[in-house]
Amino acid sequence: MKIDASMLVSNPVDALAQGRELEAAGFDGLYTFEGPHDPFLPLAMAAQGTQRVDLITAIAVAFSRNPMTLANLGYDMQLLSNGRFILGLGTQIRPHIEKRFSMTWSKPASRMREMVQAIRAIWDCWEGNSKLDFRGEFYTHTIMNANFNPGPHPVGLPKIYLAGFGEKMVQVCGEVGDGFLVHPLNTRKFLLEYSLPALQKGLDIAGRSRDSFDVSVQCLTAVGNTEAEIEQARAMVRNMIGFYGSTPAYRPALEAEGIGELQPELNRLSKQGDWAAMSALVTDEVLDTIAISGTPDTVARKLVERYGDIAQRLSPVGYTTDKEVAKAMVVALKKILD
Repeated sequence: MKIDASMLVSNPVDALAQGRELEAAGFDGLYTFEGPHDPFLPLAMAAQGTQRVDLITAIAVAFSRNPMTLANLGYDMQLLSNGRFILGLGTQIRPHIEKRFSMTWSKPASRMREMVQAIRAIWDCWEGNSKLDFRGEFYTHTIMNANFNPGPHPVGLPKIYLAGFGEKMVQVCGEVGDGFLVHPLNTRKFLLEYSLPALQKGLDIAGRSRDSFDVSVQCLTAVGNTEAEIEQARAMVRNMIGFYGSTPAYRPALEAEGIGELQPELNRLSKQGDWAAMSALVTDEVLDTIAISGTPDTVARKLVERYGDIAQRLSPVGYTTDKEVAKAMVVALKKILD
């Protein structure tokens, strides 16, 4: 199992130093997400300051782009990183695609399947294996002359990971992706009973083996060396669970644990902007069902117990005020896994 860390920078140039620091701390991969900043630029900087870690967009919003731009980005990021890039894509939700990005939303699972197929068709053309002639329901790519063809990739094409939550999208991950990016709002029961069967269905449709596929799990963690530090971290996790739990699409994760009734109440409070009340609804029992908290050694042990037979990659979404605490958790995880 590989251990990944989130890169949080307000300026892409800062990712060079942060990448070096996280690689030195023992992490196996670094990932970004499409929030207030572009997810590719920090990884491009981190590629210059690291030698070993994988570099992952987790996620870049797929539907704010098109297959050709993503094919180019994936190709060039793989060049910059000397073969360490993973193109992680997610759909976002309809209001953001239409109102934030001013792009088209329709049939998200089918559109994501076709987008990946189109990217692979473009790459296949560049590899010299076929003429570009992709004609789908959502995307059409039929022109590629020599001036725009970078040719076969010198270090091999990157993997494509897909984020999914609903059964249809998780199935698509298994059909066309190289990996499944698991949302932080999850539990072992939810994954075993809901997500992994959908993933296996997709793999079966494609005639693929689970052995050749990666599951990358993000897990909310509250880590500290003292009770005060742990409680401070738990307060931050409580807020995040309230935020995620307010989204209707994420209700199945709560329902799997018998707490689905929380979702509509959290959603109601979110529309009022009452974040304090949302956090108060996340009791200690709810928090400990979803997140893992404790000292670095305790959290490491519980992470492996929960996900050791599920994940090929693990991303502890850590809330801690001390970088050394996060580093100690990685050391503890590596010790258990070795």
